[in-house]
Amino acid sequence: MILATDVGYAGDRGTAAVIGFEAWSDELASFSETAMCTVEAEYRPGSFFERELPCILPLVQRIAREHGAGIVVIDGYVDLGDKPGLGGYLFDALKISGLAVAVVGVAKNRFYGAPAVEVTRGESKHPLYVSSRGVDANTAAGWIDGMHGPYRMPTLLRVVDQLTRGLVQPTDAPR
Repeated sequence: MILATDVGYAGDRGTAAVIGFEAWSDELASFSETAMCTVEAEYRPGSFFERELPCILPLVQRIAREHGAGIVVIDGYVDLGDKPGLGGYLFDALKISGLAVAVVGVAKNRFYGAPAVEVTRGESKHPLYVSSRGVDANTAAGWIDGMHGPYRMPTLLRVVDQLTRGLVQPTDAPR
C-alpha cells in the first residue's frame, strides 16, 4: 500500500489528509481519511516540519499499521541538504515507532541546496522536485513520473491536497 499525505491550514487549525492506493498508476484512491489538528508553529522556510509533522504523524502511523503501507508520499522535501526536511523527520519518526516505511517527497518549488530529482510531467514547463529516504531518488522520481494524470501534479496528489482544503470530503474522494 502507498500512502499520500498533506496538511491544509485555516488559522491555527489544520486538516491532515491521507489517501491510500495500490499502484503508482492508479487513478482512484482505495481509501481516504482526514483528521483535524491544532497548528502550534508559525511557518518558517526550512522548518516546515514544525507545522506539519505533528498533524500527519499520528494519522500516518495508524494508517500505515492498519494497511501495511510501505511508502508515504509527502508534499515537500525529504532532505534540505544539511538538515532533514519534513520527509526526513517523518522517515525517522516512523522508523523509531517500528515502521519500515520509505518516504518520497514531491515539491513544487526548488529549495536551493536540497537534493532532488527533477520530474517534468505532461506538458508542464515546470518540474516537480522528488527526494526520498528508504528508496533511491531516481526510482522514486520514476514512480512519480508514472502516476496517473496528464498534468504536472499527479491526480492522486491533487486529491489529497483537495481533501486538506475541504474541496472534497473523504467519502467523496474518488475511489
